[in-house]
Amino acid sequence: MKHFLFPTLLVALSLHAAEPVTPQNSANLDAKRDVARNSGFLTDTNRTFPMLFIVGDSTVHNPQKTERGWGDVLGARFDTNQIRVENHALGGRSSRTFITQGYWDNILAAAKPGDFVIIQMGHNDGGALNEEAPGSKYPLRARGTIRGLGEESQEIDNVLTKQHETVHTYGWYLRKYVNDARAKGMTPILCTPIPHCPKEQVKAGDVEKSEYVRLAAAVAAAEKVPLVNLNLLTMNHYAELTPAEVKAKYFTPADGTHTSPAGAELNAQSVVDGLRLLKDCPLAKFLKPDAAAK
Repeated sequence: MKHFLFPTLLVALSLHAAEPVTPQNSANLDAKRDVARNSGFLTDTNRTFPMLFIVGDSTVHNPQKTERGWGDVLGARFDTNQIRVENHALGGRSSRTFITQGYWDNILAAAKPGDFVIIQMGHNDGGALNEEAPGSKYPLRARGTIRGLGEESQEIDNVLTKQHETVHTYGWYLRKYVNDARAKGMTPILCTPIPHCPKEQVKAGDVEKSEYVRLAAAVAAAEKVPLVNLNLLTMNHYAELTPAEVKAKYFTPADGTHTSPAGAELNAQSVVDGLRLLKDCPLAKFLKPDAAAK
């Protein structure tokens, strides 16, 4: 897909390109992030500081007024004199389409040895592999992955891109993130998907009955990748509240998937807590000592 930039945007890009890039001036502002993604502007071969890239869907990045993703607020918990945090999550993407649409390649082009990437995918992987449904709200859908961890694949002619495509399993795509990141000298960290708003009372230690929570954990174990069990850590907080209280405090009125700003802060804190539980993962040393829920 080609991307066209208006002249004023090109001017803005040239001005921004002239600025020295530091951890402090590279916050994940939506406009900067989206322009960078579409133009290939992310690559900075002269930087001397590590970067943390965040990969995910709308539960990780959500610019709506009443909604927020945890990746949008995670950066405030890191020492930005030492590390740059960029949230590249994008709503509607699955582990498959974040790759096939080129967003992962842009991160790899910008990555350097010593960088980190946190990956949370799964909320959209259960959708259609290749579906044409006239009359529905979304008549064309082609973002799902094959459920499982194996090497199964399916050949399709994508109804959206009009291109031939080989679709793989969820586990295959997660392994690709891990292997690609390691090949670039990055440290990959997998996150289980955030929990939906519970419909029944939960207790500490519960994990949402989601196939993708189990699969993400299985890939992390098999590939010896650090895992933040975000689903478990956040569910522990929900155990203190009734489902109605969880919904009112941490989710948007529209649904039980997308979080409010308070829900984003809670999930970001769960990520921090999970990072601190990891052994031999150097990312935790970049956290602020007082990083705490807000």
